[in-house]
Amino acid sequence: FIISGPPRCLASFPGNLHLVMVLRPTGFFQRTFTDIGFRFSQEDFLLKLPVVMLSSVSDLLTYIDEQQLTPEFGGTLEYCHSEWVIFRTAIESFALTVKEIAQMLQSFGTELAETELPDDMYSIERILALRTEKYYQLKEDITAVTKEGNLLLSSFEEPDSEECSQDQHHERPGDWETVNRLLGQLHEMETAFDGFWEKHQLKMEQYLQLWKFEQSFQEVKSAIEFLMGQQAEVPDTGDSILQVKQRLKDLAHFDGMAQDLIGKAQVVILHGHQLAANHHYALNLICQQCNELRHHSDVLSDEIKRKQVRLQKTLDLHTRLQQALQCCDEGAYLLANQQMDKCQSKEGAQKALQDIEKFLENSSAYLNYDPQALHYDFESVLTSELKIQSVQVKLENVRSMFENRQSCFKKLLDKHVRPVQLVAPRPENPPRSKSPLFSPKHKNNILFFFLYFSHVINELIETERVYVEELFTVLTGYRAEMDNPAMLILMPPVLRNRKDVLFGNMPEIYDFHNKIFLHSLESCLGAPERVGFCFLDRREDFQMYEKYCQNKPRSESLWRQCSESTFFQECQRKLEHKLGLDSYLLKPVQRLTKYQLLLKELLKYSTSCDGVQELQEALVAMLDLLKSVNDSMHQISITGYDGDLSELGKVLMQGSFSVWTGHRKGPTKMKDLARFKPMQRHLFLYEKALVFCKKREEHGDGYDKTSSYSFKHFLKMNAVGITENVKGDHRKFEIWYSGREEVYVVQAQTVDLKMAWLNEIRKILFKQQELIKGTFDQFLHGIHSAAELFLFSHC
Repeated sequence: FIISGPPRCLASFPGNLHLVMVLRPTGFFQRTFTDIGFRFSQEDFLLKLPVVMLSSVSDLLTYIDEQQLTPEFGGTLEYCHSEWVIFRTAIESFALTVKEIAQMLQSFGTELAETELPDDMYSIERILALRTEKYYQLKEDITAVTKEGNLLLSSFEEPDSEECSQDQHHERPGDWETVNRLLGQLHEMETAFDGFWEKHQLKMEQYLQLWKFEQSFQEVKSAIEFLMGQQAEVPDTGDSILQVKQRLKDLAHFDGMAQDLIGKAQVVILHGHQLAANHHYALNLICQQCNELRHHSDVLSDEIKRKQVRLQKTLDLHTRLQQALQCCDEGAYLLANQQMDKCQSKEGAQKALQDIEKFLENSSAYLNYDPQALHYDFESVLTSELKIQSVQVKLENVRSMFENRQSCFKKLLDKHVRPVQLVAPRPENPPRSKSPLFSPKHKNNILFFFLYFSHVINELIETERVYVEELFTVLTGYRAEMDNPAMLILMPPVLRNRKDVLFGNMPEIYDFHNKIFLHSLESCLGAPERVGFCFLDRREDFQMYEKYCQNKPRSESLWRQCSESTFFQECQRKLEHKLGLDSYLLKPVQRLTKYQLLLKELLKYSTSCDGVQELQEALVAMLDLLKSVNDSMHQISITGYDGDLSELGKVLMQGSFSVWTGHRKGPTKMKDLARFKPMQRHLFLYEKALVFCKKREEHGDGYDKTSSYSFKHFLKMNAVGITENVKGDHRKFEIWYSGREEVYVVQAQTVDLKMAWLNEIRKILFKQQELIKGTFDQFLHGIHSAAELFLFSHC
């Protein structure tokens, strides 16, 4: 150790020094200063280290080789202290950076391992993107540090410069080893980090793949389960051809949806297989869900196919039965239309027999159904609703009638004599009453009457079934679609939330006919005398048609506003209807009119049958209902009345009349009324009032054709009196009010119409008298009771 000045920093040196050489300065003052300082510090070296005092640099060379000394001490060792400081600083800085990189990698690895993943796919993708970005940023940092280390390492490998000594060159291999070791550690950390990131990234990507797969799986599974529930509501049988066809159509729609879903399920399953082939960590779960999806798809497809096969077979059975029934009806008409007077000759009987044989030949496929074979062929679809037994009975009856008719004609042809007129079999019990229908003159027509009567009942029941099916189609194909979210975009704003206006109480009408009235009519197949009872028992239920008809103007107005909308066009396309919805909204009104026509037909051919009185009463009830509906339809067109018309009671009659008016205090006498021009007034007779209106002219065409009635005044029925005949015209009658304070001469269009109004007014007045009489009797009874109580209390 060489000290060229005072040894002030001796305490800073380590304790393993063995020799101290002191090089004294050459200057006088410096030498003096060094000597003084050494004397003061001599105790520090005493008995501790040997000290050699050197007077010049040449003395130093005797102790140290010149190659170990720098030029200022007379040596040849090249040494640049500033360069050494730069290198040491660079090495230490590089080592610190490597340490920081190691800490950052460790921190990032801890974050990846310990952070919990969210439950939504978007957040997971966001986290993966951020982590990937951070990974590449760390990779860039490692690359930069590696580049820095390689640059530092290359500086050690450069050839010796003139400014550096050989001793410095010997120190550089140690620094090179340090930098090279740090670079090796950095490379190992990068390799380990890349491996860890690769595994983490793969797991994250597989987690995302699993999340997307399960989401697709749940969506398709839920859709299949929902469609399974929808098709489960479609029965696999039906009571009529129309119903079965509708259900087949519904199933075809569901089948199309099922095929789309099954296609989507196949895509999901294929995705699952791809994940499994790529060694996904959730292999078992993916395979399980693929198998589950395949199972649901197969069950849905098989169930729809099973129902389609069963419904198609049911349709075939219904078609055969309908063909058989149609054949029976045609045969019955053939027999009924054969004129018996023309068949009394040989030629006529032969012609009639040929017609019968030709019909039997053409209809053998239907008339000769084997019941056992039919049961065997359709045993799988037979239900209690399928009336095979009734069809078989009808077939047997028709076959029996043809056999009897054939036998009669053959006997006539064999004997070549005038045939005896056919008569009905003699009943075991005599008829209840003699009727012209059973007189000898009409015996040949008994068969015709019986067949036609059966035909009308069949027509009544079959048209009732069709009517129910049409209502069902409208309610499901139009009304229910107004609540379908998928159809909402097609619906015009004016139509939304107004299905009760458009369809009125059609659901109530459908429920009544589908659940009650149709079954009542079907029970009459074996007991036709009960047809009248069916209508009479349900006469109160038919009042619901009045509400429907009263709503009809509102319904038509709404229909006119949106009849051209895409919503109705799409509904009509799905239903494959040739007619628009407006035609089906008229069905209830048309059906109500059809009933009275069919009842009239039944009455025409049942003059001697049981239940004819009930048929007559049923016809009257339906005609009254039509009249009531018609009257109420006119009532809703009354305008200008300040109050609630329903408070006046039920509309009993309405019609147009010529009216003359007069007053007791007025200038006009009653005998002069006829000279004045009458007013045209439309009268509404309520239970409590007689309302006078002026009919406005109808305007518009088609749906736009409307009429209205402007309210003028009304008379309370409790102050009304009538005079039945007015001189000069039998069609006139007089209505006076409040003790003849006001008098109205009313002229009807016919005498019958006048009498109908007078009868209805008499009924109201009679009811009022009975009510007044009853009230007066109660009043007298109250007075009498009070008098008795008074006398009793004073006894």
